Amino acid sequence: MERFNASISFDRKLLEVDVIGSKVYALALQRAGVLTEAECIIITEGLEGVLVDMSAGSFVFDSRFEDVHMAVEAQLIKSIGPLGGKLHTGRSRNDQVNLDERLYLREAVASVRQQIRSLQAAIVESAQQQADVILPGYTHLQQAQPILFSHYALALFWMLQRDSDRLADAWKRADFLPLGSGALAGSAYPLDRQFMASELGFSGVTPNSIDAVSDRDFLLEALAAVAILMMHLSRYCEDLVIWSTAEFGFIELSDAFSTGSSMMPQKKNPDSLELIRGKTGRVYGNLTALLTLMKGLALTYSKDLQEDKEPFFDSFETVGQCLDVFTGAWSTMSLRTERMKTSVDTTALATDLADYLVKRGVPFRDAHHVVGQLVGETLAAGKTLTSLGLDDFKRFSDQFEADVLNQLDLERSLELRNIPGGTGPAAVQEQLRAARNVLSSDLK
Repeated sequence: MERFNASISFDRKLLEVDVIGSKVYALALQRAGVLTEAECIIITEGLEGVLVDMSAGSFVFDSRFEDVHMAVEAQLIKSIGPLGGKLHTGRSRNDQVNLDERLYLREAVASVRQQIRSLQAAIVESAQQQADVILPGYTHLQQAQPILFSHYALALFWMLQRDSDRLADAWKRADFLPLGSGALAGSAYPLDRQFMASELGFSGVTPNSIDAVSDRDFLLEALAAVAILMMHLSRYCEDLVIWSTAEFGFIELSDAFSTGSSMMPQKKNPDSLELIRGKTGRVYGNLTALLTLMKGLALTYSKDLQEDKEPFFDSFETVGQCLDVFTGAWSTMSLRTERMKTSVDTTALATDLADYLVKRGVPFRDAHHVVGQLVGETLAAGKTLTSLGLDDFKRFSDQFEADVLNQLDLERSLELRNIPGGTGPAAVQEQLRAARNVLSSDLK
C-alpha cells in the first residue's frame, strides 16, 4: 500500500516549484505572526539547501516519502530541526499541490510557446525561399487546384499561431493563487494571499477555497490545447509522409530524420513524422484520461487527483519533443520543385474555365456543367485540356473564344487568386509580411 499510495516517482518533477512556493509561504507565515523574522530566514535558507541536496543525482526519491511535498518537508526538518515542521502551519497538501501544478504549468506553457515560435520561424524561412514553387492542392486527396508551396506552408504557421494563443489563453484562467485555501475551507491563519500572489507572479487569488482545491480545469484546458497542436502537426506529417513516397516524390527528408529498414537496404523511412503522428494519439489519451478522472469526483479533494500529474507531465514532454523533431525535419527536407509543378494535372484548371464562362455571362451552374462535360470527354479520349484547340472548346459552348487557350496556364491561375488569404503570389507576400510581424512581436 505504501508503494501503491506514493506519487514521488513522478511528482518529483514539482521539486523546484514546490520549494519556490514554500519559500513564499514562509514569508506569509512571518507576516501572519506565525514565524519570527529569524525563523523565516532559517527556513528559507534551509529550503534552498534542500533544493540543492535533492537536485543532486545521489538523492533517492523512494516511496517512504509518499510525495515530493513530504520529501521536501522531511529534508527540511533533517536540515534545520523541528523548526522545519512549522512551515506546514495552515497549509494543506491540497492547496500546495494545486499551487505547484500551476507554477509548473506556467513554465511548461512558456516553453512550448517558444518552441512553436521556433517552428513558425522555420516555416517563414522556407516559404520565403520557395515563394514561387507551384504544386497541386488537394481536396478529398484528389487534385483540386494549383497552389503555391509558400501558401501551403503558411497554413501551418497560422494553425500554430492559434495553438500558441490557446495556450496563452488557458494560462489566463490558471493565473490565480490557490494557496491559502487549506484543505478545502480556507486557512485559519491571517495569510496575506495577495502578497503571496504578487510574490509568485499571479494576477490574483482564487475566490473560493472549495473550487480552488478541486479545480483541474486549468490542466484540462492546457491538455486540450496541446492535443489540438498535435493534431495540426499530425496532419502535416500525413501529407509529408505521402509526399515522400516514390509515387509522389515531392519531398525528400534528411537522413537525420529518416531511418533505414532492417531488411530492405533501399528503404528510407519517414519515421520521425510517423512517430509524431503516432504520439498524437498518446496526447489525446492523456486528455481523455484526465477528463475521465474528473467526471465523477465529489467535491472537494480525493486521492484520484494524484493521477492528474502523469498525463500532464507526459503531454507537455511529448509535445516538446515532437515540436523539436518536426522543426528539424521541416527545416532540412528537400523539395523536388519540378516534380511538384509537373504533377499538376491540367484538370486542376477546370475551375478557371468555368470562371471564364461566368465572366461572359453564363450562370455558374451552367458553366460548371459545361466544363464538367468538357473535362469528362477529354479524359475519356485520352487527351489533356492543354492539348485542345479552340474548335474543341466551341463544341461545348459558343462562349469560348480564342483567349480561352490562355487560361490554361498555372501562373495565370495563381495570379487570379490575389485576394487576401488566397494563393496568389501578391497575396502570399502579404501573408509573409503578416507572419514576420508576428515573429517580431513579443510572446504575451
